[in-house]
Amino acid sequence: MRLQPAASGLDALDARILSELDRDARLPMSELARLVGMSAPGVAERVRRLEVAGVLKGFSAEIDPRAIGYAIRAMVRIRPLPGKLHLVERLIDDCPHIVECLKITGDDPFLAQLVVRDVEEMDTVLEALAEHAVTSTAVIKSQAVRRRLPPLR
Repeated sequence: MRLQPAASGLDALDARILSELDRDARLPMSELARLVGMSAPGVAERVRRLEVAGVLKGFSAEIDPRAIGYAIRAMVRIRPLPGKLHLVERLIDDCPHIVECLKITGDDPFLAQLVVRDVEEMDTVLEALAEHAVTSTAVIKSQAVRRRLPPLR
């Protein structure tokens, strides 16, 4: 797929760099430079510029929770009881089993992803919220689309 310049100020080369880093964030600058047809110092400067601009926010490892014993992943909609919003937000932040949480619109202001070893552990995590919030849980069966870049064109 040919990438076009984006309205955000990214040019086609920036888009190609971001695409390659999304594919493999551990690429050495020399290999990244080879893949996009630049010199290593030139591509390193482009990457630095993308970081300074806040486009490229960091590099991270992708961990498979199942490989470290977390057999169940679930999405949980969380609706704090009246007057409990800030308390629930703190409980969410303090819970290590909640690996991601989005503030969303609608009746349930939080959408959290949690990982647990088994159903009993999931019950324990959800019970910690039950006094202060209503939850609705959906177990994740598989990932239909891997997290990906938005269109860069």
